[in-house]
Amino acid sequence: MSTPDLLLAIGGGAALLAALLPGILARRAISLPLVYLIGGVLLFLLPIGLPEPDPVTHRVALEHITELCVVISLMGAGLAINRRAGLRGWATTWRLLGWGMPLTVAAVAAVALLLLGWPIGAALLLGAVLAPTDPVLASDVSVGEPVDAADADDEVRFSLTSEAGLNDGLAFPIVYAAIAVAAVGGVGWVSEWALVDVLYRTTAGVICGLLLGRLLGRLFFHAGEKKLRLAEHRDGFVALAATLLTYGLTELVHGYGFIAVFVTACTIRNAEHGHGYNNVLHGFVEQIERLLTAWLLLLLGGFVATGGLAALTWQGAAVGLLLVLVIRPVAGWLTQLGGAAGPHERIAISFFGVRGIGSLFYLAYALGQADFGVPAAELWAVVAFAVLTSVVLHGITATPIMDRLDTLRDGRPRDVDRAGN
Repeated sequence: MSTPDLLLAIGGGAALLAALLPGILARRAISLPLVYLIGGVLLFLLPIGLPEPDPVTHRVALEHITELCVVISLMGAGLAINRRAGLRGWATTWRLLGWGMPLTVAAVAAVALLLLGWPIGAALLLGAVLAPTDPVLASDVSVGEPVDAADADDEVRFSLTSEAGLNDGLAFPIVYAAIAVAAVGGVGWVSEWALVDVLYRTTAGVICGLLLGRLLGRLFFHAGEKKLRLAEHRDGFVALAATLLTYGLTELVHGYGFIAVFVTACTIRNAEHGHGYNNVLHGFVEQIERLLTAWLLLLLGGFVATGGLAALTWQGAAVGLLLVLVIRPVAGWLTQLGGAAGPHERIAISFFGVRGIGSLFYLAYALGQADFGVPAAELWAVVAFAVLTSVVLHGITATPIMDRLDTLRDGRPRDVDRAGN
């Protein structure tokens, strides 16, 4: 049996299922990512000669595939948010980013030091890798399609979407700090890190996102000649062009491309808030995201089926469980005290800190930059277990909990507004 032909057939089958399953699973207490994950486990258990999806051997390929998946999902998240950016309207988001994320990093790193006995660099890396929530796998608790009303997004869906859109980029400075600790040691790197990795790269990401978003928004909706106004052409792939252009240019000037892509998407959306072309752009990006997610989760399931968790110790499993069940919920709850969310919403926002593809990208990237004094297989096992725990737990609970919240909020379940939600 030809392996390339087999992989093509499986890839095509997974793509077809990515189109069929959202409608089948709508309103059911099982998420699309969980189905892909289970399917990957079963597929790689079959005696058909599939190559082993080893992240250590194929680190570079995994880094770039997950990177692409994350940037596409960030564009989709930004285009879907209906609430305009501001200090008050985004207050819950700023709390989760400014307080919740650092608390999560510190708590995970401390647990890794105490339970796993890892070096400081490796412990800090684990905190950085597992701190950001994921815009890829959080579709069941995120906002849906773009709509005209600026206040259409409830606090839970909005906060989780906007948090995931920004914290993937904000995790990068912490990853760079972990790399510096592992590679250099001491504290001599701190000043350069603060000026370059924190201040310059973050600022560059925001500025590039705003500038490119305004330029693209003008081109899409307000170009002087109708034939140059891309909104008139209704081509959805333009969203992919905007994603790659923004990410590539921002990275060329050493800014954070993840931040830039999300900011660009929000800026494009605000250029003509109620225009139907926003739905065209978002719909195309969502389809690409769903396809890449299906393939990646099949590989993650294959990683489990082929013994990828063999290096996982009970201490490593405890770190993953503590993150999902204790650290994120407690940090999320504390940072929202006195905030805009009500009691039930606060619980949901704290609980649904979905971990996923972003964590896999950051780990793959970091392992290519430094030796952290811990076997790569063990690092992959701990991170993969945390992601698996999140996919299973959040995948089973998302629909019933969100339906319950919608019923409490307005007396009826929210209509299905997005494939798979």
